[in-house]
Amino acid sequence: MLTSKQRAYLRSLGNELEPIVQVGKGGISENLIAQVDEALEARELLKVRVLKNALVDIRDVADELAESTDADVVQVIGSIVLLYRESIENAQIELPE
Repeated sequence: MLTSKQRAYLRSLGNELEPIVQVGKGGISENLIAQVDEALEARELLKVRVLKNALVDIRDVADELAESTDADVVQVIGSIVLLYRESIENAQIELPE
């Protein structure tokens, strides 16, 4: 569980990121979850864009992706979800206490 200070720090880092995963009308599939899982292991902080033609609510997407990948939802704003999970082999982000 992230503290508010850690969440704010991650949000500041997330401002510079571009979304690399998109959720479309197909919704959340096993392939999408695998992509998010791999990206979180490589980057730790990940932006996901939910397209307008997606048939799912953005909050539901955030919760399901976080639960499926054992990640934390840092922020949901507009159509963007920001996820964080510490990398097992490649930890790069040092969270404040």
